[in-house]
Amino acid sequence: MIRPVHVTSTRLGELIASCPAEYADVAITGATADNRQVEPGDLFFAIPGATAHGARYANSAVASGAVAVITDTDGADFVTADVPVIILADVARHVGDIAAAVYGFPAQKLTTYAVTGTNGKTTTAFMIDHILNTLGETTGLIGTVAVKIAGQEIPAQLTTPQPADLQAMLAALVERGGTSLVMEVSSHAIAQGRIESINYSVAGFTNLTQDHLDYHNTLTEYFEAKALLFTEKFSRVGVAITDTPWGEELVKRGNERVAALASQPDQPAGWRFTGQADGTLTLRGENWGTITTSTNLPGDFNIANAALAIAMVAKAGYSAEAISAALLASNGVNPQVPGRMEVVAEAPRIVVDFAHNEDALTKAIEALRPSTQGNLIVITGSAGDRDVTKRPLMAKTVAERADVLVITDDDPHSEDPAHIRADLIAGIPTDTNWIEIADRREAITAMVTDACAEDTILIAGRGHETIQDMNGTLVNLDDREVAREAHAKRRA
Repeated sequence: MIRPVHVTSTRLGELIASCPAEYADVAITGATADNRQVEPGDLFFAIPGATAHGARYANSAVASGAVAVITDTDGADFVTADVPVIILADVARHVGDIAAAVYGFPAQKLTTYAVTGTNGKTTTAFMIDHILNTLGETTGLIGTVAVKIAGQEIPAQLTTPQPADLQAMLAALVERGGTSLVMEVSSHAIAQGRIESINYSVAGFTNLTQDHLDYHNTLTEYFEAKALLFTEKFSRVGVAITDTPWGEELVKRGNERVAALASQPDQPAGWRFTGQADGTLTLRGENWGTITTSTNLPGDFNIANAALAIAMVAKAGYSAEAISAALLASNGVNPQVPGRMEVVAEAPRIVVDFAHNEDALTKAIEALRPSTQGNLIVITGSAGDRDVTKRPLMAKTVAERADVLVITDDDPHSEDPAHIRADLIAGIPTDTNWIEIADRREAITAMVTDACAEDTILIAGRGHETIQDMNGTLVNLDDREVAREAHAKRRA
């Protein structure tokens, strides 16, 4: 975890109104909910987890230097160490606000950008970060792929970090001279209260399609979680792509706080964009101006992502002239986004992408089809312990649009991989060309070895991920490296 080096201590009584008088002067210099991350002077949050209560680790946290524990009534009995124990109802909802106070409310010292949506969060966040860097800002980027704080990068554990960790990262960014923070914000994070302590400068919405129904139950419930980000509690202004009714609904609810961004000329919108097959993008903002730039990331969806990124930076106060000049100097909106339509080899062209639902797979195939002279081969699976209803839809859209579909394993987690593959296969229409190769490494190697130079191979589902979870056994597996190795042997 990234933390600030210097933290001014705060009295426990200043952090918690209900703190007993005898504990009020305890000095707090950090905060965490992970006993493995505890440093001397920390406040430890012992919150209930999915499989165990965090209070079970409170004594370990104290042994590592925690000077006080906050938990709920269920957790209090687990704490036997001789430190102050504060009991709060629904303790998880208090973590962000208390941690923000510990670290001096760092979000208030930054311009903060939040991107949500089913698909496109990572790419859009990388694009915003790229634009801000070209404008001379020192930035933080927090998301699915990585955490970057003023140039320091660590692997990401969650799309949106736990709130105490998040506040520590923000404080470190401020300490290092940071000016802006860009975050992916997942629906899980919103629903679980991980962003309770931040009011974002600008929020952005990419799209909403079927995914995560194992958690949210219905698409409407999924949308409502995302919609919370655009309320006054969580953001000051917003931009929503309105090419779907979900985006239109956000704009309607926003009462002019949420701007509409549309590609269709018949849609009412203050911001409009058009794109060309070569990646050229033109964005027009009402009372703002017009900018023409480009992106080298393929697909209409990346044109939309780039338009949203620029519009969000504009809503934070940058002029069309400033952004245009910066992007001219950097040759467009061209960040390197690991595992997002990432081309890892040519002849045959091999593309690795994170697409793991029907909409994302459809758009990835549509983006690659025009530039594919030979066959378009798609290798995909589906993660275990996730939304099972999307699996047949995923296989169906690929089988109907690709020349060859290869069903393989993704991250089965605790599920039987054969059952997951069967769910996918159930959606494949008759008279389509598909095969099943369970082992993912074997599937990638076979397709790369046998493909013609004019073919395109899309390896979908895992993107940047480097570890495959096989029922708790963690296997080193980076789709990009496997593809490169197979391609190198092909050329040998």
